[in-house]
Amino acid sequence: QVQLVESGGGLVQTGGSLSLSCTVYRSSGSTNHMGWFRQTPGNERELVAEVGSGGMVNYADSVKGRFTISRDNANNALWLQMNSLTVDDTAVYYCLLRSGGVPYWGRGTQVVVSS
Repeated sequence: QVQLVESGGGLVQTGGSLSLSCTVYRSSGSTNHMGWFRQTPGNERELVAEVGSGGMVNYADSVKGRFTISRDNANNALWLQMNSLTVDDTAVYYCLLRSGGVPYWGRGTQVVVSS
């Protein structure tokens, strides 16, 4: 059983910062990759940032230079530091862990950026 719990969302003004956290609860298992996705009403979930098992990082073009993804070595936590936020960053942010090819999702944390 794998459970992911996100936290850190909230309301922030344009230009502000938020830090999201994702805690992984499980007894064992490998981790192929972890990432952050976001979704707005009526739209598909989209990649924000991801980090592979080898540590390679990939960001969506829209967040490059503003967001930073990081994780602990045991793959039990994932973070997303978000700076210079804009209204376009408003979304529900989801944590993803992929283990053995199986994706596991958290329930999401809401981020609202006000103008």
